[in-house]
Amino acid sequence: MRLEAKPAPSLAGTFAYSAGAVLATLLVSSLLVLAAGASPLSVFALVAKGAAGSQFALMETLSRATPLIFTGLAVAVAFRARLWNIGAEAQLYAGAVVTVVLGTGALPLPAPILIPIIMVASMAAGAALLLGPALLKTRFGVDEVVTTLLLNFIMLLFVSMLLEGVLKDPMGLGWPQSQRVIAEAQLPRLIQGKRLHLGFVIAIASAAVVWVIMKKTTLGYEMRAVGHNAEAARFAGIPVNVVLMKTALLSGGIAALAGFSEVAGLKGNLTLDLSPGFGYTGIVVAMLALLNPIGVVASAIFVAAIFVGADAMSRSAGVPSYIAEVMVATALLTMVVAIMLMRFKVRWR
Repeated sequence: MRLEAKPAPSLAGTFAYSAGAVLATLLVSSLLVLAAGASPLSVFALVAKGAAGSQFALMETLSRATPLIFTGLAVAVAFRARLWNIGAEAQLYAGAVVTVVLGTGALPLPAPILIPIIMVASMAAGAALLLGPALLKTRFGVDEVVTTLLLNFIMLLFVSMLLEGVLKDPMGLGWPQSQRVIAEAQLPRLIQGKRLHLGFVIAIASAAVVWVIMKKTTLGYEMRAVGHNAEAARFAGIPVNVVLMKTALLSGGIAALAGFSEVAGLKGNLTLDLSPGFGYTGIVVAMLALLNPIGVVASAIFVAAIFVGADAMSRSAGVPSYIAEVMVATALLTMVVAIMLMRFKVRWR
């Protein structure tokens, strides 16, 4: 078997490959549901109902999708320039730490001033965290997959140290958690009594801004050129290392907004389990969206709906909620295969 490059597919062809990946995911999931002793149609119906069957369910899905949009955008930006950022989880926690440090009373400012300051500071922390691996890659050729992945564990240990030390809430009854951010640092809820907050609007706006950067600016053109062929881009006069550094700053900053939105908009304080893996799931979100910033929004909502709907389905059908993780993992694998088939023709000899 050998692979031969083929012309890029049309928009309809891209949609067909993506739809095929989704159908393959549903097929594999159906087999697992049958093995669990349940009806696939009824299980998928329960998942859909649990994710969007009521206003409460829909708000929970959009709330869960908010950090996934940020991390998905961060991964999509980096991967477009072939900067393999696997450290969105660490950048998320960097943004969360800065949010707690500045949002618990360090800056006695009104909300219209305090919230933008915390956002910018959080983005700076996430950008700085990815700047190190980017420098190691451009200066010494160190593989950023390794450095960004290891930074996830280093950051978690650092957060654990902070929560047991300087950031520990003295009124937390010994639990490793920070103080709550003050009211002026909290993002308002979009609907009273529901968990969906202004962070979702910021995430949608971020996707639009990233789309403009990727499609309408010189930086976006340079990122795509470097991603397609770095050597050809360098021969054409594009400063590849500078583009990679700019990409790292943008990607890390966006990922940090996920931590900011979770603390300021939803949780109110920092804990070690703030993220159940939003940084890693962002990779799946970006790949399902084919690295398209607008597609990231739809992909994040789709993945969030699976997780939220699976929780409700598990209580009703008796099927383990882990089926959601299997579905997301299968979707990633099938999408990778679809991308390969979009770019290459399989020849048997």
